[in-house]
This record gives sequence, structure tokens and C-alpha cells, in this order.
Amino acid sequence: MSLNKNALEQPANKLLAALSASDYEHLVPHLKLVQLPLRQILYEAAEPITQVYFPDKAMVSIVTTMEDGSTAEVGIVSNEGMVGIPVILGDNITTTTAFVQISGAAMQMDADVLRAEFNRGGAIQTLLLCYVQAVYSELAQGVACNRLHILEERLARWLMTVSERLELEDFPLTQEFIAQMLGVRRSGVTVAASTLSRAGMITYQRGHISILNREDLSATSCECYRVIQNEFARLLGKKPINRARKFF
Repeated sequence: MSLNKNALEQPANKLLAALSASDYEHLVPHLKLVQLPLRQILYEAAEPITQVYFPDKAMVSIVTTMEDGSTAEVGIVSNEGMVGIPVILGDNITTTTAFVQISGAAMQMDADVLRAEFNRGGAIQTLLLCYVQAVYSELAQGVACNRLHILEERLARWLMTVSERLELEDFPLTQEFIAQMLGVRRSGVTVAASTLSRAGMITYQRGHISILNREDLSATSCECYRVIQNEFARLLGKKPINRARKFF
């Protein structure tokens, strides 16, 4: 898919949009607008990363896979970020796999080009390093969250994060897939989702989740949602969120 005029003038990805007009225009010849279909693998663990992606409405899961085949999500990337961080950190191979969780558009760039632009320094390097710091904070908070918080809180946090990054309140997600992403059994997700549904915060039907009461879902989520979102806001210039009342 070629880069159309609207995508050129108003990049939907917030990292690209945060660049000055001149810095962004410098990248435009190297960007390609592509569609990312559901479950497409963008890079494999232990394989070289040859392309990086700046998603629009697509959402990409970064997952770790164990020897027995079980998986756990360690990060998600949507229009706030970039898929392919290792290419600017001195290597292009990682232990994680990136695949498309929700289909949509993204800007694609050759990894070698991004590395060269990063090494030039300036605003692009500064912005990407701030993004890396935000992702590091998200990973660190996620470790604490998985150890200390109950599943209902974690599920609420995850749904709020997905909704925030997609800018949607209705999206296709199966309970089986959510269980894989949270690293828990499907039965646990079923119970937690039922709790949120009975409280009137979400509905779940035929692989689609709809957020009905965003305020209460935010209040139900653990503190990690606020901490992560505010760190992204601090580092990347977004508006911080306020903490709503605790629901459970």
C-alpha cells in the first residue's frame, strides 16, 4: 500500500506525530503504509529484525514463549509506539516474538534505515530513547503487577490499556487469547471477566469485548495502569490521567 497524502500530512502514530515537520518529512521517503493482518508475525525470537513498524489502529503483542510452548505477553504496541526496539539498541535480535493481535494499518521502515537515522542523533534519537525508557518502566511495573495484584485488577488494567492505545471501546479479543496474554488459565479469565461484566463495566460476546463503564473499569484496575500511562505521558508529552476511586 502506497503512502497516501492524508497519512503523509497527519501520521496517526503518535511517535511519528511527535516529530517536528522537518524531521518527519525527512523520514517520509523511507516509510511505507501497510496493512497488518491478524496473527501476522512481525519478527521471531532469535531471528534478525529486518523491518520496524509504527502502528496506527493495529495492535501488536510482544510475547515470550517457554520450552513447553506456553506464552506470556510482556508488552503491547499500538499507535503510541514502535515495533522493533532492539534495532536501535545495538543489535537486531531478541528473545521475544512480535505478532499482530488486532489487525490494522502501520507505517513500515527498513531496520537499517531507522538505525542510521537514530545514529545521526538529534530529535529522532531523543524521542526514541524516551520511548525506550517508557517501555522499560512498563515492563518493570508489569512484573510487580503480575506478582502482587489479583486477576480482576490485572484484567481491568489490560483492557484499559488496550482501549487507550486503540482509542476504541469495542474490540475483538477471545478469552483464550486474553489468558495467553496474561499468562493465566482461561478459566481464570472467565471468572474475572464475569465479575467485571456483572458489575456493568464490560460485555463479552462472540469474541468481542465492549467497555460499558470506563470510569469504573479504570477504578477497578490496579495502580499499575495509572503509573504506566503517566510515565508514557511524562516522557512522550501526553496528558496524564487521574486515578479514579477503587472499585474492589
